[in-house]
Amino acid sequence: MLEHYLSVFCGGNALKQVTTEPRWKETFKVAWPLCLSYTPIGIACGILLHAAGFNSILAGLASVMIFSGGAQFLIAQMLTVNAPILTIILMLFFLELRYALLGSSLSKYLQGENHRFIFTFALSLNDENYAVNYLKFATDKNWSPKDALQVEHWSLLFWSVSNVIGSLIGSALKINLEVVDFALTALFIYMIVMQVRSRLSLIICIFSGALAAFCLIITKSTLGLVASTLIASFTGYAIERYLTKHKPNSGLLNDLGAAGTSGPVVEPLEKKDESDSIL
Repeated sequence: MLEHYLSVFCGGNALKQVTTEPRWKETFKVAWPLCLSYTPIGIACGILLHAAGFNSILAGLASVMIFSGGAQFLIAQMLTVNAPILTIILMLFFLELRYALLGSSLSKYLQGENHRFIFTFALSLNDENYAVNYLKFATDKNWSPKDALQVEHWSLLFWSVSNVIGSLIGSALKINLEVVDFALTALFIYMIVMQVRSRLSLIICIFSGALAAFCLIITKSTLGLVASTLIASFTGYAIERYLTKHKPNSGLLNDLGAAGTSGPVVEPLEKKDESDSIL
């Protein structure tokens, strides 16, 4: 009876306010598409990690401690070619450096949180949940750091479970390591193609490939990959910074699909700030 009068006097909105869903359900609805997409990739990653010598426990620990598909696939590939541990650590370090930039862009939304919370938040941050949380922070005023942390933990849970399941499947299957090399090479080629937007990025991509081959021949070890990665990254950054500052209309900054009339892919910092404020 009380619910009836509340719905009459408040236009039905009172019941919505009283019977709100738990917050974990709200965050799960936000993270659900991300978790669903993690399942097949996580299973594939677990299978490849098992083929590289990881048992189910180690695969689960790797997924929790690293929580990066690209890094875990890289580990599997480098272990199959017997790369030194130091080389693997260095490659992972430079590969994961991007999280310093991603985390810094979220720092303004985490103001007031203690160091323990920020440390936990940083441990479970990756590319996909960063994109989801950044969009929610920018568009939803009620989105809190705790909600963002729950999204990270939902994605981490699904990724870790998928890795363990993949490792268990891999233990029941006999996988040829040559197939693993082919699959990982195809995966990284796909990742490169998806990131190549401007003509400059394509040139740097070709330059880095040639430089990697040269460094591997000179050093005769996988440390050549580390050296070529650093040289190509700093070269691309320096050229892009110079062109953006001094020659913003350069054709090297244009989209690969542009016919010469469209603007550069790299926008000035002022435009980015305006777009962020609009969101």
